[in-house]
Amino acid sequence: MQLGIVGLGRMGGNIALRLMKHGHSCVVYDKSADAVKTLAGQGAAATKSLADMVAQLQAPRIVWVMLPAGKITEETVTELGRLLQAGDIIIDGGNTLYKDDVRRAKTLKEQGIVYIDVGTSGGVWGLARGYCLMIGGETEPVKHIDPILAALAPGAGDIPRTPGREARNPTAEHGYLHCGPAGAGHFVKMIHNGIEYGMMQAYAEGFDILKNRNSAALPEDQRFDLNLGDIAEVWRRGSVVTSWLLDLTAAALAKDEALDAFSGDVADSGEGRWTVDAAVEEAVAAPVLASSLFARFRSRQGHTFGEKILSAMRFGFGGHMEHKK
Repeated sequence: MQLGIVGLGRMGGNIALRLMKHGHSCVVYDKSADAVKTLAGQGAAATKSLADMVAQLQAPRIVWVMLPAGKITEETVTELGRLLQAGDIIIDGGNTLYKDDVRRAKTLKEQGIVYIDVGTSGGVWGLARGYCLMIGGETEPVKHIDPILAALAPGAGDIPRTPGREARNPTAEHGYLHCGPAGAGHFVKMIHNGIEYGMMQAYAEGFDILKNRNSAALPEDQRFDLNLGDIAEVWRRGSVVTSWLLDLTAAALAKDEALDAFSGDVADSGEGRWTVDAAVEEAVAAPVLASSLFARFRSRQGHTFGEKILSAMRFGFGGHMEHKK
């Protein structure tokens, strides 16, 4: 299939490359001419503006927007709404607040333009591993873009099949799922990221406790000088706490057990806050997720080793470098 891709950053560029690897045709645009040139050198059709990109697409047009949530995505979707025609499709693959998706879908539908939200997880590893995709939108348009979704998703791979899934939606086993109407995809991705905050915080606190077991404030016979890199590694082998986040932690500690390259000043990109907001709206208790968000706020006032662990994990999966000040 042919599609336009707007935003060629860490994930957008790799999404274009993975799609082209699977035989799809990409028409690309980014405010950075160098980013466009790089993708053009690998087979994409280059454009100089959104209007130029739309002009190169065949109807019905498909445009995937991969930009940071907020003003830049809002402005881009609005401009595309003016440039596209009835029957065309806009896909937002960023981390937009689901309420904005609901609003945009209604507005664009009045023009006959379809809006699909795709929560995209995979970070800088998505090109090789594939992306876990959580989709919101009308059923028929989502079916129409299935070849794109299937190409981006990781596929079943060698993960053992979950018992009892034989009669359930097969795409979930391949790493992508139509979750519901507009907004549902980003809502599921939002909760995914909220859970991610909690998991990361648990690892961070655990390794902080391990590191501080050698404190002079403890009785001498209760102090342990523990090798954190080796502990992370042994936990990867058969432990119930094994995960990709633990893999990334082990890799960071193997490289530098002191994590001197990381500040411990841990950012939050919005989804954690929105998850806590949703919990409040629904009157659902979420103490772990809320505490993990507040811990990130606290990290910007002074840093522990646990917060360096958080920084290392964020760099590992998403390339987020929280520089030392």
